Amino acid sequence: MVSKNQKKLIKSLYQKKYRKQHGLFVAEGKKVIKELLEAGLKLHSLFTSDSNIFDVTEKVIYNVTEEQLKQISYLTTPQVALAIFYIPEAKKVRSEGLILALDDIRDPGNLGTIIRLCDWFGVRDLVCSVQTVDCYNPKVIQATMGSITRVTITYLDLKEFLTEKAADVRVFGTFMKGSSVYGENLPEHAVVVMGNEANGISENIESLVNDRITIPQFGEEQKTESLNVATATAIILSEFRRS
Repeated sequence: MVSKNQKKLIKSLYQKKYRKQHGLFVAEGKKVIKELLEAGLKLHSLFTSDSNIFDVTEKVIYNVTEEQLKQISYLTTPQVALAIFYIPEAKKVRSEGLILALDDIRDPGNLGTIIRLCDWFGVRDLVCSVQTVDCYNPKVIQATMGSITRVTITYLDLKEFLTEKAADVRVFGTFMKGSSVYGENLPEHAVVVMGNEANGISENIESLVNDRITIPQFGEEQKTESLNVATATAIILSEFRRS
């Protein structure tokens, strides 16, 4: 059974201000929830139509029907479970390795995919401008498929961060015009900036970029204006790791 207060809380957590206020976020689906539990995230409550698939204390687990799950789910097709987790404390950005920086990424699906790409390519730190979509947005959580537990995500003043990092490592920025990423000598320790879906890298961040790189277009007609930012991130990270 789901109480009125529980329904109200779950509904409120769709909005960033209430996630921040309560320090909670929602995750749905067996795989995602299990990944979060195995990573040690603190569980607030779990609503499921099959309690046998989760090894959690009875105090925080609520057996519900499929119809009740539909009433609280954010998904068009609800899965077997919905859980509320406490948002973990932010970790410090590491000083070494490849760091991916996002300048005002707005689409939850793009951010979720980028987090999965960081996990796949072993990028441990993802730094985001404060305008970037919240990583605890339920659509982002769903798209990460658990990878959010293995990537440190930090929201900060991106201009200030890059100003400090530029003294130690090369700062790469992705643009429509620049040196081909396929011909660049890409270092192990660097920061790579990916820009907003519609506007690319903002002017105040562009001024801090040391190396402008691009993914060259090979199509004969060349009518495609740009690549999706998640697709571009996959290519860029692949080239950095290949180097």
